[in-house]
Amino acid sequence: MPMEKEYQRVSISGEEKCGVPFTDLVDAAKCVVKALFIREKYIKRSMQSFCKTTANTLQDLGMKPLDLADYDDIAETPVDAGYGCKMVDGVVHVYTKKTNMDKSTELDLPYPDLTEYIGDMNVMMALIINGPVKSFCYRRLQYLSSKFQMHILLNEMKELAAQKKVPHRDFYNIRKVDTHIHASSCMNQKHLLRFIKRAMKKYPEEIVHIERGVGQTLKQVFESMNLTAFDLSVDTLDMHADRNTFHRFDKFNAKYNPIGESILREIFIKTDNHIEGKYFAHIVKEVMFDLEESKYQNSELRLSIYGRCRDEWDKLAQWALRHRVYSDNVRWLIQVPRLFDVYHTKKQLANFQEMLENIFMPLFEVTINPRSHPELHLFLEHVVGFDSVDDESKPEHHIFNLDSPLPANWTEEDNPPYSYYLYYTYANMTVLNHLRRRRGFHTFVLRPHCGEAGPMHHLVSGFMLSENISHGLLLRKAPVLQYLYYLAQIGIAMSPLSNNSLFLSYHRNPLPEYLSRGLIVSLSTDDPLQFHFTKEPLMEEYSIAAQVWKLSSCDMCELARNSVLMSGFSHKAKSYWLGPSYFKEGPESNDIRRTNVPDIRVAYRSETLAEELQLIIQALLSECCSAGDHP
Repeated sequence: MPMEKEYQRVSISGEEKCGVPFTDLVDAAKCVVKALFIREKYIKRSMQSFCKTTANTLQDLGMKPLDLADYDDIAETPVDAGYGCKMVDGVVHVYTKKTNMDKSTELDLPYPDLTEYIGDMNVMMALIINGPVKSFCYRRLQYLSSKFQMHILLNEMKELAAQKKVPHRDFYNIRKVDTHIHASSCMNQKHLLRFIKRAMKKYPEEIVHIERGVGQTLKQVFESMNLTAFDLSVDTLDMHADRNTFHRFDKFNAKYNPIGESILREIFIKTDNHIEGKYFAHIVKEVMFDLEESKYQNSELRLSIYGRCRDEWDKLAQWALRHRVYSDNVRWLIQVPRLFDVYHTKKQLANFQEMLENIFMPLFEVTINPRSHPELHLFLEHVVGFDSVDDESKPEHHIFNLDSPLPANWTEEDNPPYSYYLYYTYANMTVLNHLRRRRGFHTFVLRPHCGEAGPMHHLVSGFMLSENISHGLLLRKAPVLQYLYYLAQIGIAMSPLSNNSLFLSYHRNPLPEYLSRGLIVSLSTDDPLQFHFTKEPLMEEYSIAAQVWKLSSCDMCELARNSVLMSGFSHKAKSYWLGPSYFKEGPESNDIRRTNVPDIRVAYRSETLAEELQLIIQALLSECCSAGDHP
């Protein structure tokens, strides 16, 4: 008998299974389904992945999958396609002829237009404050928590027994991915300190900085600070977040400067400087070596593209190729800091569209003709998606609506709101994905920082446009959104140690609650340089979580499996790490010999999700039947 049939299930008898009046249930079901339809539309259009169980349920309700263009005629070799491209109202349009870029030659690469997006945003915002919907979602979340506690009481021993039967495999030798970590702080303080001391001894006469047209050697830089290699310590580096950084993102950002000196940040942890990012590449390669040595740990490192000038992409790609910054254990995400207001004030950008052009035009050019940016073409093979980063708690002076200026007209001092950034990142990525699919290249996903702080509409934008998000703390205050994130199985990369220093004390972190309810959560480090002490920051994150929240071995392995599922590693890698059927639904997707997650746990998760979706469908079907309509 298959293992998944041997566990004890919790079932509710009787007709009324959700504890709210039938009319409220129907209203809530309509709203929830409407929200899922909205997400499905945006996710499918941008070629990101949507939970299969939920997608099948929506199709049962009569929804047809979106027709995507047929790209069977994919190009075999990356030759110049001869297309032209230009940005119109903040979104790149592609044309079959460079000489004639008008409507008649435009390629049909669909993306949701601004009016449609703002309309859907307004629907979502009204939906999450609807009283009956809030009551329904809150009760369902409480039910999911209680059901999981009952599942643990009845089946914990069986889950443990299943794990013990698996030869060789345990928590230490299952694959884990650090799904949210910034490259500029991927090393710990001690590692950076040792590297700086080595550099001071090895390259004292190397010119590392130009000050007023005069070159400064590394030795001179430290002499100007009255420091020697012997004087340096972790305490003098002073890069760890402490109690003074709590709710002070500005102070946290300052911690990126070794010894409080921005010049050292530029020399040691930047890709674009006088030494062409040599030191930073060395440190990142040492971190990569440690990952390869541990074998089972992998990272998705974030590198920044600021959008200040057109050649940023080429410089970044040249840095990666020049220094051979590559590892099988690492994939890259590109983070775009939301700093238009800073660059505009410094007269580096005239309007917001210029920033978008700097970020996206090189990507379209290299997709149309890989030989136009050969290094970038190679680098993009290892880039899996885009991230949007900055302090979410900053006040937003604008509400994103139809009266908002278009990017070419956004010339004011204030920063555009979060939703504005996310929409234009999403829209350009969607057009780019369609073009890349047509050209036979891999596509990208959107995985922004979202819900760490700030207003609720950040999480609404994330729900509509993103495959996964990072942080998601504010879902604890929004039952409707939390329930929707559960039903859509949106991955949430959580960093409790980072949050503990910046926004939310460790014991108040909602991760164990999210996990018990069945949201797809994973543990990530965010910034080992600021928060971690050991050579294995991801294991440090897991060990503290296990101790504080009393996580079982099964919980830990489930978190690790989630991290691989939501990562951007290839289908081939995931098949090897999780089993060849990992992309299917239910227990058949699991191979305990590779994941160390018992089939019982996977079966419980998939059955519970299916039951929740079934409850919503039944409510809608019952209402249709009572009204005399055919569903």
